[in-house]
Amino acid sequence: MTTQLYTNARIFTSDTRRWAEAMLVQGERILYVGDADTAERLRPDAERIDLEDRLVVPGFVDGHAHVVGTGEALGQVSLWGAKSVAEIQQRIKARATERPDADRILATGWLHGAVPGGVPDAAMLDAVVRDKPVYAFAYDFHSVWVNSAALAELGIDDHTENPHGGTIKRDAHGHATGYIDENAFYDMVLPYLDAQVGKDEHEASIAAVQQAYRETGVTTACDMGFNETDLEAFERADKDGTLTSRLIAYWRVNNAESAEENIAQVQRAAALAVEHESPFLRVVGIKVIIDGTIDGCTATLGTPYADGSNAEPIWSLEQLAPVVAAADAVGLKVAMHAIGDESVRIAIGAVEHAVAENGPRERRHRIEHLELVDRADVDRLAALGITASMQPVHADPAISENWAAKLGDDRVERGFPWPWITAAGARLAFGTDSPTSPHAPLPNMYVATTRASALDASAGTNVPDFALPLAESIEHATRDSAWTCGAEHQIGRLAAGLYADFVVLDTDVLAAEDPAVLLDAKVLQTVVGGWTVYARHNGKHDHHNFRPRPPRPDRLERGAPVAGVH
Repeated sequence: MTTQLYTNARIFTSDTRRWAEAMLVQGERILYVGDADTAERLRPDAERIDLEDRLVVPGFVDGHAHVVGTGEALGQVSLWGAKSVAEIQQRIKARATERPDADRILATGWLHGAVPGGVPDAAMLDAVVRDKPVYAFAYDFHSVWVNSAALAELGIDDHTENPHGGTIKRDAHGHATGYIDENAFYDMVLPYLDAQVGKDEHEASIAAVQQAYRETGVTTACDMGFNETDLEAFERADKDGTLTSRLIAYWRVNNAESAEENIAQVQRAAALAVEHESPFLRVVGIKVIIDGTIDGCTATLGTPYADGSNAEPIWSLEQLAPVVAAADAVGLKVAMHAIGDESVRIAIGAVEHAVAENGPRERRHRIEHLELVDRADVDRLAALGITASMQPVHADPAISENWAAKLGDDRVERGFPWPWITAAGARLAFGTDSPTSPHAPLPNMYVATTRASALDASAGTNVPDFALPLAESIEHATRDSAWTCGAEHQIGRLAAGLYADFVVLDTDVLAAEDPAVLLDAKVLQTVVGGWTVYARHNGKHDHHNFRPRPPRPDRLERGAPVAGVH
């Protein structure tokens, strides 16, 4: 078996010994990380790879992503940065002109602050595209803005009832306006659109996101909201050997308002967790959405919004507690979307119930987002061993104006409090929630370590006292994201026995005085399981070295330590 010696490098390990100067890779795994002399003695005949004093970091583990959605978004009209309805209209009209034969127009990334009152309507889209359906997904992916043709295609009219936990917005006369949020979006719009997508289109989306991950150094993504359609597509890709990043999936469980149906969804996830444990595709838990977003005033708060409104949770504690206990009892990890402080309390209460019901056991439950949380509740979740899974790019000042306006008081000064999490002793995992935000890890790290904007340098900062050191931020985006998925013995660190998943950067961002270098730094090489899946030469992408993996008969033992791991 060939062994490679990566030498003449600054290797950041995300492990207890943060730094090394050489690494031996044998097959898929790391044989040794440490000093160069020892590496030479261990394998004097190894193939030497001189990294020319470059920085090496573990492959990034996106702790919260929607992988297929990210691939789909790469082919949609980008509305990121659009500051007005007119600019949104212009971009959508341009796509309709470019692709006159398209059945429908899909766009993504509009900000609530770009639309007067934050509430768009179909007439705004009808003004530029009337002859075919238009679907414009909000940046947070909790709502969709559609034109009249899309409403007709969906079969939504003035008499369509709202599902539990979702709303078809209506005007004063009861007419559907073209703005659909939360479970109305998830249950009525997304399933319809999924049904219009064929096998080839799903495979194209997976191929697109895999290429994007290779180029930006994402070697593992934790998918939050996996479903049957996603599973079928990823099963094919895993079997064909075309996955170049690992996928750890959390199965979406919707509130069916029936205890029996809710538990049946947990049982389906438990069966999949047994069936899918390959090195590149694992199902490890479930995902529930307790509330919505602050931008859309659908997150559940302890104190009302600035306009006096509030939102009911999608899952009450009484509904959620038995679901979390059932998942906990069979060893599933539970990820709970909770953006508002009251929803965070519901999530914590559900885990407390599971502990009381099931007694002592290892747990890796997590709360997603926690954009607004009380300091006392941080201590509660830390004591229960709950991971805070958060996304620095959601705190980008360029997208925070509407968020702050909806709260309207001093609560904005405790938004996204990452140091509270670490000070309390809780695990903090970083991700991007792409496609609600850009998928690239380095701009995500820039926001984490500066609380400044990766999108607009003029946007100022957002509670700068809540910034974290860059080295810690990278650890939260590698080691800690792996741990919360139960994958710490396979990925997330550069240590003997783990998979050789790592990234070589063209800039030593950890030695730079100005963190802005994170916005310009490039990935030179991405390695997954010892296999170079991406290389950049002379400033150009090189995909000629990409080839499908051979089919893998081996299975990954969930949670089992690998020999040699410290």
